[in-house]
Amino acid sequence: MQKKQSAAAVLLLALITGCSSSPTMQKETADVAQSTQEQSKQDRSADMQTDSRQPESMQDAAESERLGTQWGDDVDSEVTTVDLRRVSDEPIAQMQVSYADKNYKGRAVNSMSLLAGKVEFSAATDSGKLPLYRDGSNYYLQGKAGQAYQLVYQNNSANTYEIVASVDGLNVLDGSTASRYDSGYVLNPNDELVIEGFRKSDSAVASFIFSKPDNAYAANTDTGSIENTGIIGTVIYELYDPAKPKYKPQPKSKQPQAYPADNGYAKPPQ
Repeated sequence: MQKKQSAAAVLLLALITGCSSSPTMQKETADVAQSTQEQSKQDRSADMQTDSRQPESMQDAAESERLGTQWGDDVDSEVTTVDLRRVSDEPIAQMQVSYADKNYKGRAVNSMSLLAGKVEFSAATDSGKLPLYRDGSNYYLQGKAGQAYQLVYQNNSANTYEIVASVDGLNVLDGSTASRYDSGYVLNPNDELVIEGFRKSDSAVASFIFSKPDNAYAANTDTGSIENTGIIGTVIYELYDPAKPKYKPQPKSKQPQAYPADNGYAKPPQ
């Protein structure tokens, strides 16, 4: 649900993602949004606890099937900055996907629809998209330890969105404990955004690689927890697009007045 109020300004960092160590990986262009809105530690902790709740289902992974995401190979990138703002303080959509080395049951789909199809999410490897399994309102992804993957977002609309993504309860931009109100990537109109890893500097990210939970980045950093491994989160904000002309209401045409001072009866004293 959108609130009709402007959010705090956000800085957008244009990120050009270079090729990884795989020769089949293509270059992708993305933007990064960094929120200037400060959140208290209590708010961030509460958000983390909510995000880490995995859906209760018969499809929950057994301990031997659990996976996490490891800090992988370097992917080169460069960063520049522009200035945009969120339309609302609150996200307009959010979702989560559980993943494990498990033979999930249910309908297999190549992508999941968000915002009534305006945005599509999928997970992919160098060989193509990984199937997502839908069971009611829950989505599941089967991975294999040692397999590199990316998060893919396709914008099918003329709107500009901010994607706040988390993997294993960590913000993919800075490795901090994830909050819905963190900074995210910019998804441009009718464009595709590919997030290949955790950002490690202004010039590189560490690729996402499925691993056993003990080897996951979240299990080996002060901001993460092994308890949150096996979950991918997405929150979407709409952004004001400076490229679009601002609407200016046209002044109403007025008829000439012969007695412009006559505006009705006498006004009471002030």
